[in-house]
Amino acid sequence: MTAENGTTSCEGMYSKLIDSDSPYDELNTPDAQEQHVVHVSPSRSNSRQPYKLATACLTGLCVILLLALVVISSQRRNASEVASDSAETQKQTLPVNITDLTEQIKRLEQEKRNLEQEKNALQERVKVLEATKAPVPVTTATTTAPPPPTTPSRADIKCPGGWHRFADSCYYISTSMLDWEDSQSFCKRNGGHLAIIHTAEEQTFIWERLVRGHWNAYWIGITDEKAEGTWHWVDGTPLVGGFWEEGEPNNHIDEDCGYIVKTQVLSRIPTKSWYDAPCEMHRRYVCEKELPQ
Repeated sequence: MTAENGTTSCEGMYSKLIDSDSPYDELNTPDAQEQHVVHVSPSRSNSRQPYKLATACLTGLCVILLLALVVISSQRRNASEVASDSAETQKQTLPVNITDLTEQIKRLEQEKRNLEQEKNALQERVKVLEATKAPVPVTTATTTAPPPPTTPSRADIKCPGGWHRFADSCYYISTSMLDWEDSQSFCKRNGGHLAIIHTAEEQTFIWERLVRGHWNAYWIGITDEKAEGTWHWVDGTPLVGGFWEEGEPNNHIDEDCGYIVKTQVLSRIPTKSWYDAPCEMHRRYVCEKELPQ
């Protein structure tokens, strides 16, 4: 059925329903009928417009997302390169920093040892001064003159604190470590010298006061630095005999200074405990000072 036939049928039905006397008769006029006839033809282009718009929008979103991914990937790559460069720089500078810190630690440890040695020397000096301080005489109204000072005998003289007496000498066993020359300087500053040992009794007395350890070594006042194999004490007197371990002295590595060893081995004896070693090595030491006459 065509559009024109459908329109004619509808008009016939419409005219039957309306009375001829109806005030709407004017609608049945040919002019009115022509004005109310509507021809509808669907447009294919209008129905496709929403799909084209959606396609364009999706395409734009895809382009935007693609650009965003490219930017993010570029930033992450740059950040990774910067982090890698920073890590490489830190890796290169790390050994330098460790070396500097190690040197600083060594310097601080040496300064600490020096301060401890100075502190010990000052403490010993104070003890010596306190021990030799003369008492202040007390005067009264009936006293015409102070009594003449009396010189104490050697038997009445006591060694300063931290020193041990044997016969007519006092001995100091150090806890700090110095080379042979610095050990002798320390002993001289405190009124003595590195120990000079002449008898087995003196050697045994000193050895029994040394601390046992894996290899606890103590400098004594003997050296052959001036002439290899010719040993002298620090006062210039030559060594007679001695209390060397078997096979010592051997001058193994230019060893010009003597020391005593006391270890954990209980079978060792004091009269075979001397060794020679390079004078530059740091060891403990034994000082000696004679009591006044």
